[in-house]
Amino acid sequence: MKKEYIPDKGRSLPVDPNLPKWVCQNCHHSLCIVGVDSYVHKFPYDASRPAMQGSSIHGASSVLGSSRMDNSFVVLPKQKPLAPGIPPRPRGVPGQSDAGQPRKEGGPSSSLQPNNSGFHSTITVLKNAFEIATTQTQVEQPLCLECMRVLSESDKLDKEVEDVTRDIDSYEACLQRLEGEPQDVLTEADFLKEKLKIEEEERKLEAAIEEIEKQNAAVLQEFNNFQFQLISHQEERDAISAKTEVSQAHLELLKRTNVLNGAFPIWHEGEFGTINNFRLGKLPKIPVEWDEINAAWGQACLLLHTMCQYFRPKFHYRIKIIPLGSYPRIMDSNNNTYELFDPVNLFWSTRYNKAMTLFLTCLKDFAEFANAKDLENNIPPEKCFNLPYKIENDKVENYSITQSFNKQENWTKALKYILCNLKWALYWFIGSTNFQPLSGTVTSVTEVSAAGSLYAKRSSDPKSEARKPSNS
Repeated sequence: MKKEYIPDKGRSLPVDPNLPKWVCQNCHHSLCIVGVDSYVHKFPYDASRPAMQGSSIHGASSVLGSSRMDNSFVVLPKQKPLAPGIPPRPRGVPGQSDAGQPRKEGGPSSSLQPNNSGFHSTITVLKNAFEIATTQTQVEQPLCLECMRVLSESDKLDKEVEDVTRDIDSYEACLQRLEGEPQDVLTEADFLKEKLKIEEEERKLEAAIEEIEKQNAAVLQEFNNFQFQLISHQEERDAISAKTEVSQAHLELLKRTNVLNGAFPIWHEGEFGTINNFRLGKLPKIPVEWDEINAAWGQACLLLHTMCQYFRPKFHYRIKIIPLGSYPRIMDSNNNTYELFDPVNLFWSTRYNKAMTLFLTCLKDFAEFANAKDLENNIPPEKCFNLPYKIENDKVENYSITQSFNKQENWTKALKYILCNLKWALYWFIGSTNFQPLSGTVTSVTEVSAAGSLYAKRSSDPKSEARKPSNS
């Protein structure tokens, strides 16, 4: 069978010459129908059935809807209003169709071959498909693609028309409501009065606005000045805060600084005890000038006098120390004064020995006072203050403090033990008073013991190197 090809937008479709020619129901252009043969076996032709029932039409719709169809026509969704120019479906007897009847070019539609069952099955499938599409869209089918696009655009226009119609209804309702309200019509004179009144109010408001703008400008200027002053004050405050932090850190450092321990560092240098680096004592092989010995005694007297004076009147200061630099003196309970300085010899050592004995007695009295004060503060007896080297009359740990008929080695060792006892008394004084905090020097009894242990009762290395005092 020879097939005819009809061009359609750049592609050719095979045309069955046995099929009737279908035309668009809007523009009446010819349509090319293809792919109908695949549905013929699903709807066998039955001449005894004049038309398909509703269930058959529904089934055809399902078959056609689930298969791929050619782009020659499109089944549109159901449309409420009909687009302009699209003919409505006739409201006659169901199943009748005038414009949609198949017809051949050059011959009437009655030329169908009734004895050709395949041909009639094809015609039946197309009729049923167009019947279903017409029922669902309320638009007479078939239609070409161009008419389908026009119909789709008309759907959008219909929605816009609905929106405009709603707006018109709203405006009409507002207009009716306004027309129903009572209106007071002013006379010409009343209108002029109202106009003059409104103009006067407008002038007043403009003047008020101008005045407010001037005030706003003045306030803005003042605000800028205050803002500048605020920034200056903030910068000054930040600078003061920084200085305060530095001063606070310096203050904390000073609080941790032990003034007495820094002013009176007690240490040792070989066999000599030292205070402020002044040696106290003499040795046959290491002669020490009397000026250095006098300066050492002056430092020791000033330290013991400071601690005793702090606790007056609780501390019975019966033996008074008179610190006078390198020329200290000691006063007994009878107000007799003895010099603790100047070179002495065998014949002039009595007053010097008496002064050293009185210093030793004053140190012992202070140690007993410290022990009693610890007991008052509920400190256990074994932890109360005690001197590391026992003092008895004019002896320290069985070494005499006097110079007469005494070896220089023993005298120097006794002086070394005196300085060690004085350093222990200083640690107790710092830890028991608010004179200076103890945190900068000694924080526990163990540390005090460790410091005191530096002065060993028996030196294992008499020729050890000199050690500098700690100023912590």
